[in-house]
Formats: sequence, C-alpha cells, structure tokens
Amino acid sequence: MKESVEKRARHARDDKFAERRTQLATAALDTLAELGYARTSLREIAQKSEFSHGVLHYYFSDKVELLTHAVQLYEAVCVTRYDDVVATSHTAEELRDAFSALMAGTLQDDAPLHRLWYDVRNQGLFEESFRTDVVDIDKRRQQMIANVVERYAVLCDCPLVVSQSLAYATFDGLFQQALLRHYADEPDAAESLRHDAAQLLDLTIGCTHRV
Repeated sequence: MKESVEKRARHARDDKFAERRTQLATAALDTLAELGYARTSLREIAQKSEFSHGVLHYYFSDKVELLTHAVQLYEAVCVTRYDDVVATSHTAEELRDAFSALMAGTLQDDAPLHRLWYDVRNQGLFEESFRTDVVDIDKRRQQMIANVVERYAVLCDCPLVVSQSLAYATFDGLFQQALLRHYADEPDAAESLRHDAAQLLDLTIGCTHRV
C-alpha cells in the first residue's frame, strides 16, 4: 500500500511538472514567433510574460529545450489542421476548395507561428540538440499533406503520380513562398496561395480530366 501511495504521489508530481512546462511553453510561443529563435532568450521571454526568468530556467535548461517544447505543442495542432476537410469532403471539388481555402486562411491567421516553424527547421541544420525533434515534426507534416492528396486521388478515381515526399515538398515550398510574400505586404499573397494550392492538387493525380 505504501509503495502504491508513493507511486501515485510521484506520478502526480510528474504530471504537475509536465503541465507547468506546457503552460510556460504556450506562453512563450508569442514571443518566440515575434522575435525568432536567434533574437530570443529565456530572459527576453520572461520580460514579455508573467513568468520570471528563474521560473523558466527551473523548468527548461535553456531556450533550445523551451523552443522545442513550444513548437511541438503548436505542431500537435497544426498537423491535424486538414483532418476535418479530408473526413467531410464527399467530392473532389469539395476537398480541393476546402483545402486550398484553409491553407490560405492559416497563412493569414497564423503567419507568426508558421514563420517560427520555418525558423526552427532552418536552425535544425545547425543545432544538433533539437534536430531529431525537427525531423519528427517534418515527417508528421508530410503525412498531413499525404492524407489530403491520397484522399483527393480516391475522390477523383485517379492514380497519384507523386510520392509523399514530393507532394509535401511542393506544397511546403508553395506555402513558404506565400508566407514570404505575406510579410512583404503583398495584398494578394493569400488569394494566390489559394489558387495555386488548388492547381497543385490537380497536378498530383494522373488524370487528363479535372474536377
């Protein structure tokens, strides 16, 4: 019985610690997204939040650990962004229109967080300490796009003519280009992304006809 109580107490402490880390990482996201990896320190995050530098340092050894945890939290939501579209679209046209509109919408609504992701992914080329996490997130993002194009092929009754990695690379490149245009204050960045994403979806299937 004593051992069981001690185990429960330990698990409760672990859960509380993990919950606190999540709260801190979530609070840090806005600052990280605003300033980027290179210009952000734990002290900078503390100054822009309700938490002290000491508290942040207690739960995270350095900004790499905090940044990795924060991005994982965001990506856990991001990689399911198109799940509802895939599940509820009954025709290829519905899927194409909903997917491209949602991609354009998140460009406008979540631009700082997307910018943070690309910043982190680039840093993964230099920072070995969170390279594994970056690669894992990138694989999940690839599967997110694969779910869309594979469902589109089924609804079109056409074969896919691209691999998962190629589909992801092209959509990701298109989005990153649109994000740069968005930050360059080009007014048609989102609408161009919507149009190009729909067109690109058609290019992933091997049919001569289009929906």
